[in-house]
Amino acid sequence: MKTRTVSRLLYAHEADMGGMPIRQPLPTQAVEQIDPFLLLHHANIKAPSHIKPDHAGVGPHPHRGFSPVTFIFQGGVHHRDSRGHNSTVYAGGAQWMNAGMGIIHSERPSDNIHDIGGRQEIIQLWINTPSKNKMDQPSYFPIQAEYVPSTASEDGNVKVNVFAGEILGVKGTVPSQAVVNAATLYFKKNGKIEIPIPANHNALIYLLDGKLTIDGFGLVDELHLVHFKNDGEGISMQALEDTRVLLLSGEPLNEKVVSYGPFVMNTQTQIMEAMRDHQMGKMGILIEE
Repeated sequence: MKTRTVSRLLYAHEADMGGMPIRQPLPTQAVEQIDPFLLLHHANIKAPSHIKPDHAGVGPHPHRGFSPVTFIFQGGVHHRDSRGHNSTVYAGGAQWMNAGMGIIHSERPSDNIHDIGGRQEIIQLWINTPSKNKMDQPSYFPIQAEYVPSTASEDGNVKVNVFAGEILGVKGTVPSQAVVNAATLYFKKNGKIEIPIPANHNALIYLLDGKLTIDGFGLVDELHLVHFKNDGEGISMQALEDTRVLLLSGEPLNEKVVSYGPFVMNTQTQIMEAMRDHQMGKMGILIEE
């Protein structure tokens, strides 16, 4: 397999999101998106003990025109939305929401967060939606760790959990409006794996921790996003220590992106319409009790 070469490394700099410390390798001043992936936030925080879990985290807020996806690595996330969904997903699982024409949701720590270690580690990923689907009805897909299809490397030292698309012959169960492959990889020290990537996909990996060597490039440390060139049939990696990785590939939409806060559309007029519709209550109402 001819392996892809690395286009760039993006460090996950610290940022503040409404008082919550996060790391953000995408977007940066140099890279607006890796089509169709718009944003990646990595948070690893201790749930506050002075307030109830249902008052912590992120309160009700709207989205339109893309898929906000949350991968949970530690703790649990309690999701509620204006379409009546109410679900808690724990470590190893994910919450995949297609915001479509508009939805309001909240993401709080699980009610039992302090009984299961008190720490929340998540990645939130924004995946752009094709223009033809931006005004679809919203949908929400929670998946717990035990229901995520998985496989392993030939040496048995890399576990691959597939959420969407198809990787190494394993199909994910989450339906995505954009054509994407999404998986979490858990490397033991010296674990090695080769993963084919469709020729027309943009591809990236993000290291939550650990160290990898990438064939044709070399060492990559934790908290780095690796964006690959579209010049090979896949990627080959080996871990120098226990390492956790988010692997993503996607077919680029090649469409104009106009965003404002929680809305991602194709024109400025559509953004104005989203703001109006939210103010008029057309995205629903979420009252947390």
